[in-house]
Amino acid sequence: MPPDPAPATLLRWSGLTHRGKVRPNNEDAFLALCFDGHDVRYLGKTGEAAIDTADFVFAVSDGMGGAQSGEFASRITVEKLSHWLPRSFKVSALGVAVNHAEVLQEIFHSIHAELNRLGRSYEECRDMGTTLSLCWFTPDRVFFGHIGDSRIYHLPKAGGLHQLSQDHTHPGWLRRQGKINEREARHHPMKNVLSQALGAGRQIVDPQIGAVVYEPGDRFLICSDGLIDGLWDHHLDDFIREPVADRTVAARLIDEALERSGRDNLTALVIETLPTP
Repeated sequence: MPPDPAPATLLRWSGLTHRGKVRPNNEDAFLALCFDGHDVRYLGKTGEAAIDTADFVFAVSDGMGGAQSGEFASRITVEKLSHWLPRSFKVSALGVAVNHAEVLQEIFHSIHAELNRLGRSYEECRDMGTTLSLCWFTPDRVFFGHIGDSRIYHLPKAGGLHQLSQDHTHPGWLRRQGKINEREARHHPMKNVLSQALGAGRQIVDPQIGAVVYEPGDRFLICSDGLIDGLWDHHLDDFIREPVADRTVAARLIDEALERSGRDNLTALVIETLPTP
C-alpha cells in the first residue's frame, strides 16, 4: 500500500498597517492572496487555512514619490499577482514544472514597467515608486521576491531570526559585508536612500529572488522599514514568539513599534506555519 500522504500544513496569518505618529497619510500597503488554477481569493487581515489545494502569497509594499503612491502600488501589485500566479498553479497541476523564480522575475518587472508608465503619463505620479517584499507559500517551501528596504524575516521553529531579504541601501550593503552593525546601520545618514526600487523612473531593476524550505512551527515576518525604525531584531524575535492573548501578533508588533518610534508609516504581516490537527 502507498504511504499515507503527509498532513497538510496550516497557515495562520495576521497583518496590520498604521499611518504612524507623523506622516499625514499611509503609503504602506499589504496583501494576502490565496489562489489555485481557477481563481484568486483576497484574504482578510487575519485568518487560518490549510495549504493543501491552493498556494498563498503575502506581500508588503512601501510607496514613495507621490501622494497616492502606496495606493497605486498596492493596486498594481494585486493586478499583476492576480494575473500571473493562478496560471502558474494551473501549469503545475498539469504536471509541468513551474520555475517560480522566473514567475517572480516577471511579476516584479511588470510592476516596475507599469509604475514607470504611470509616472510618464501623469504629472502627479512622476517618480512614483515602491518597495515590494513578497512570500509565496507552496506545500513544502516559501519562494520570496524582494526589492527596496522593506524586509522578510524567517524565524525557524528551533530558534533564531534570519533576515532573508537584503536592504537595497548603502548601509545595508555595509552591514552584509560586516563593516557596520545593526545600530550603526540604523543611524547611517544614507539609510533611506534606496539603490533599488520598483518604478521611481529607474531604468533597471534586479529583484532578489530566493526560496527556503519550512517546517511546521516556523514563522515569517514581512514588514516595512517603519516597523524596524522602532524595533531591533531581538524585539522582533521576542514579540513574535511570545504574543499576548488579547492582540494578534501583527498588532503587538505595531503597538510596540509605535511606542518606541512611529515616525514613519509601519506595516507588519506575520505568517505562522502549523501542523493540521
